[in-house]
Amino acid sequence: MLTAEPAPLPAPGLSRRTVVVGGAVTLGAGVAVAGCATGVPAGQSDTPATVAASGTTLGPTSDVPVGSAKIYSSAGVVVTQATAGKFAGFSTVCPHQGCAVAKVEGATIVCPCHGSQFGLDGSVQQGPAPKGLTPEPVAVKGTEITMA
Repeated sequence: MLTAEPAPLPAPGLSRRTVVVGGAVTLGAGVAVAGCATGVPAGQSDTPATVAASGTTLGPTSDVPVGSAKIYSSAGVVVTQATAGKFAGFSTVCPHQGCAVAKVEGATIVCPCHGSQFGLDGSVQQGPAPKGLTPEPVAVKGTEITMA
């Protein structure tokens, strides 16, 4: 004849409720920490600069290659030159979640946070950005690019 052994007693001080609540709190803290992650690569900022004031000198026209762009991070502006002598300015603020675009690869402006890509006319080439970069007025005075 088989006899059943008695079930083990729970550890003193740890009720089922304590274990369940403790697990829920731990899980909640993990979700909160994960939700705070921005996905910004090391060394990059997800806080773009405010756009520089009118008249601010950005740099020489020779800094912006034809068929490409240059990011002026401290001024909060990216300047493009799609064709020789035709300069355009755009805010560095990515319209997806407000990170600052931080890289130019040929004719593509790249946001490091979630991979949005923009053309030299500021339009979205690849999302998740829902719209293009905001135009910012720039002017050429002699050989210098300034905020208009």
